Amino acid sequence: MIAVLTGDIINSRQGQTSLWLNQLKSTLNLYGQTPKDWEIFRGDSFQLKTNPENALYIALHIKAVIKQVKPYDVRIAIGLGEQSYNSKTISESNGTAFVNSGEGFESLKKQTLTVVSENKKWDNTINIMINLALLTANSWSNTVAKVISTVIENPEKNQNEIALLLGKSQSTISEALKRGGYEEIMQLNAFYKEQILNL
Repeated sequence: MIAVLTGDIINSRQGQTSLWLNQLKSTLNLYGQTPKDWEIFRGDSFQLKTNPENALYIALHIKAVIKQVKPYDVRIAIGLGEQSYNSKTISESNGTAFVNSGEGFESLKKQTLTVVSENKKWDNTINIMINLALLTANSWSNTVAKVISTVIENPEKNQNEIALLLGKSQSTISEALKRGGYEEIMQLNAFYKEQILNL
C-alpha cells in the first residue's frame, strides 16, 4: 500500500507566487524526488507519493508551511491504495491510491483535508477526527504555523532549542504549540498511524 497526496494552494492568485512556491518545493523535497515522487502542476496543484504511515503528518507539515504567509492555505486529499503502474513521473503513475486521492480531492468542499481508502467505514471515522482537528488547524496564525513547522522539521530539538532557532522565548514556543493544538493533533497522527497497520 502507498499514499498519494493531491493538493492545491488556496488563494494562490493573491500576492506573489514565490511567497508559497519555494516553500512548497523545499517541503516536498524533504519527502522525495521530483518528478518520480512529487510534481507541481497547473501552477498551484501538486502530487506527492509517500508511505501511508507518514501521509497525515506530511499533510499537516505542508499546511503549517503554507499558512506561514497570509492569506494562503492548502487543500489536500490523501489517497490510500495500491500502485499498479510505476512511471518515471508521478503524474503518469496509476493505481487505486491515485484514484482515491483524485476522488478525495474532487470531494473537498469546505474541508481542507480528507483521507480516502478502500475501507469507507474507516474513512468516515478518521475524517470526523480530522475535521475536528481542522477547527484548530485552519485557524493557525502565521506565527503558530511557523512554530509548528519548525518543530516538525526538528523532531530531535526541545522547546528551548526551537526558541533559540526562531529567536523567541521558550514560553512563546509553548504558548504557540498550545494555541495550535499541536499535542492533540500529534495524538490524532499517532492514532492514524496505528490504524494504518490494520487497514
